[in-house]
Amino acid sequence: MARSQVRTWLLGSAVISLLSATHAFYLPGAAPHDYTEGEAVDLYVNALTPMLGGSDNAKLKSLINYDHYDSRFHFCEPEGGPHKEPESLGSILFGDRIFNSPYDIRMLEDNGTCKVLCQTEVPAEDAKFINDRIREDYALNWLVDGLPAAEMKMDTKTGDLFFDMGFNLGNDEDELAETPALNNHYEIVLRYHTYSPGVHRIVGVLVWPTSHGGSQDVTAGCSPSDGPLILQEDRTNIVRYTYRVMWNESDTPWATRWDNYLHIFDPRIHWFSLINSLVIVVFLCLMVAMILYRTVSRDISRYNAIDLSEDVQEDWGWKLVHGEVFRTPRNPLILSVLVGNGAQLCAMAGVTLVFALMGFLSPSNRGSLATVMMVCWSLFGGIGGYVSSRVYATLGGMDKRKNSFVTATVLPAFVFAIVFLLDLFLVAAGSSGAVPFGTMLLIVVLWFGISAPLSLIGSYIGSKRGGVPNPVRVNPIPRQIPPVPRYLQPWASTLLAGILPFGAAFVELYFVLSSLFASRAYYAFGFLALTAGVVSLTTATVTILFTYFLLCAEEYRWHWRAFLTGGGSAFWLLAYGIFYWVSRLSLDSFSSVVLYMGYLLLLALLDFLVTGTIGFLATYWAVRKLYSAIRVD
Repeated sequence: MARSQVRTWLLGSAVISLLSATHAFYLPGAAPHDYTEGEAVDLYVNALTPMLGGSDNAKLKSLINYDHYDSRFHFCEPEGGPHKEPESLGSILFGDRIFNSPYDIRMLEDNGTCKVLCQTEVPAEDAKFINDRIREDYALNWLVDGLPAAEMKMDTKTGDLFFDMGFNLGNDEDELAETPALNNHYEIVLRYHTYSPGVHRIVGVLVWPTSHGGSQDVTAGCSPSDGPLILQEDRTNIVRYTYRVMWNESDTPWATRWDNYLHIFDPRIHWFSLINSLVIVVFLCLMVAMILYRTVSRDISRYNAIDLSEDVQEDWGWKLVHGEVFRTPRNPLILSVLVGNGAQLCAMAGVTLVFALMGFLSPSNRGSLATVMMVCWSLFGGIGGYVSSRVYATLGGMDKRKNSFVTATVLPAFVFAIVFLLDLFLVAAGSSGAVPFGTMLLIVVLWFGISAPLSLIGSYIGSKRGGVPNPVRVNPIPRQIPPVPRYLQPWASTLLAGILPFGAAFVELYFVLSSLFASRAYYAFGFLALTAGVVSLTTATVTILFTYFLLCAEEYRWHWRAFLTGGGSAFWLLAYGIFYWVSRLSLDSFSSVVLYMGYLLLLALLDFLVTGTIGFLATYWAVRKLYSAIRVD
């Protein structure tokens, strides 16, 4: 139902007065813009995005973004046509398409009555398109002085007021109406802070959209008493867009203006998950320490006490496979490439989290997170090449050139191919989220111009260093492997070991998925960094533990097992992604389904590489320590 002017003004005045009590923490990343009274304030429009509805059981209904000036929406355009604003690489990759707008806003100048923006005609076929987007809960996204326009909402669990970025294209709550109502009037409330006499700064942007039906003549008033505006899908519709600007002084300084936007939903859940994860990690570390310092130390003391001059040698357990444990595994090239690329991704994720924690990735710099990730991935190509070449040499690989080439090309080419195919679906759906050709070309330049050469340099340095010498000799004839218990079978151990790292992260994973797919702002990088550390420790300890059990069962083919066991959480991530789809998404179009599954598979693949690398390197360190401590005949 359309809201009245009186209700809008009372609601706005009440909630704005309460916001002064809100406190949070913001790390600035852009210089403030000082305005004088009467100075023009630019309003920019961004792509339309699907959003979660207002109810707790609401589901996301699409993953397709649309350009604000898509001809099917028939929004008002500025004189001379819209002009695209420059954007960062990360901003483009995440679907931002920012243009100027025809809104006339002046600092501290209220237009007490509504102002007509324009009058447009919406044909029948476009009316159906708009109504479908309203049913899918699409939101308009505006930017004023770097701040996103938002609707004010209340967290039902904590009672906190916050700004929910974006506002509804229309209203689909009237069950009596056959078609939803289009919002064609905007109450714009701009909050400002007086920095010094005559100098003002914008610290908040609120928009209350309403639907005004009745006469759509440009001379008509803006009274909502005529009911909502319903677009008829069997004829051409006349739509008049209007707006009203109101200024409200605020005590919020410019440096903390993002506090209201960076709302963490129920932080108690984050803390509960983090404490639970820490308990798991402490328990695992104590278990591994007990095994290594009690059981293993006792075994080592017993082995080293044996008189090697005697004919009888009492070997058992993991000591029996000392001559096999460093035997070259199958496909050492593939394993070393996976570990090298995983190390590159680990370095990228670690440095990105450090930058985020230090406040360099301010939300005012749109797309800065993705930009830093892309740049770090390119610059850390040398780490991937170095680790891959040294692991390959340690495993007994001989074709160093092939290893260098495959490390620098195969995984990036595979990821680029998937992204390119998903981009084709976005193009076919007419989405503004499709990556432009120029951006694709820039990614290729980063790949071939920076990452690949650095990877080759790293491979060369790693080859010069050579492999890590093994602490024990490898027998010329392979030892027969007895049957192992079922829980140590490859897939069983992978899934069992993956439960604990996934359990340490699945609560935070919900918020990350909501940020990626449901356009929810995420800025809990402190929780994310701690969770990443817990997952890393859990992955390392679980993999070492399972490898020890494997060696005690006289199964010496641990290299691939360690990588699979470490990456086991990726399979649970994939399963959770499907559960999230069922519980929080309602994707009707084939393109949205393909996009979600494609991005989910990429996310699981990257997680598999990172955690698999952590598990493999931790296990290799533990195995070397274990067999370096015993005397071998």
